[in-house]
Amino acid sequence: MNLKYLTLCAVLVSLTGVLASPAAEATPALDKIVQSKKLRCGVMLDSPPSGFRNADNQPDGFDVAYCNDMAKALGATAEIVETPSSDRIPALVSNRIDVLIASTTSTVARGMTVGFSQPYMNYTTAVITRKDSGIKGYGDLKGHTLGGVTGTSTEQMLKKDIAGWNDPKTSYIGYASDTEAFLALQQGKVDAVLQATAVANTLIKSGQFPTFTMAGEAPFPPDLVSIAVRRDDQETLDWVKLFVWNQVASGRFAEVYHHYISDLAPPVLGVKGVDF
Repeated sequence: MNLKYLTLCAVLVSLTGVLASPAAEATPALDKIVQSKKLRCGVMLDSPPSGFRNADNQPDGFDVAYCNDMAKALGATAEIVETPSSDRIPALVSNRIDVLIASTTSTVARGMTVGFSQPYMNYTTAVITRKDSGIKGYGDLKGHTLGGVTGTSTEQMLKKDIAGWNDPKTSYIGYASDTEAFLALQQGKVDAVLQATAVANTLIKSGQFPTFTMAGEAPFPPDLVSIAVRRDDQETLDWVKLFVWNQVASGRFAEVYHHYISDLAPPVLGVKGVDF
């Protein structure tokens, strides 16, 4: 062998090591959780009954219970990271959390950034308005100033309908969180907001906003929400999918649903004709 050939081989070996090292160092979140015994869950805490702070100012709700269940299954301690709606995907992408359990709709656009499990919850959408607004149902929203949370799938569907109404008197204001949207409704800055029916029921029953009332449901498809992980972490995603399946199969899903949301039968976690 001549010197040039040996030199070329050395360069190729060196490049191979450089190219391979990132993949070798990319440890799945699942392994890191098991090793550190800590699971960081991104949860919205301004969206009861999915996520809220209880009388002791501790994180509570359906999504918090799911984080605790997941941590227990992994032999880890749950760490709830409060994650506002607009920060849900960024928190996951920037590695501030390990999993996102925050009532996140699995849209195809979001699927280009993160990986989604099958649905773990199914919500319908309600119209929340003030008792003096004159709004009795979704059909009465035309001609009013409406509010919602920026970046949500509910906002996208409402904006699409508003564009179709072609009514200059109808306007929309987006807010950074549910709390801000509810405050705007209370102050008269908007006349209605759309929210998950379970959240609307809890909010109105709480007595925190005595002027609020529910004006029926929006004619939107059921809002199937999923747990999200980083897009390139297939091992963690596979385990999360197994976790969601086991929650239903074991009866734990029904137990948590009855505790936080309703005494009625839990909803179907899917779409007819579609196998997740």
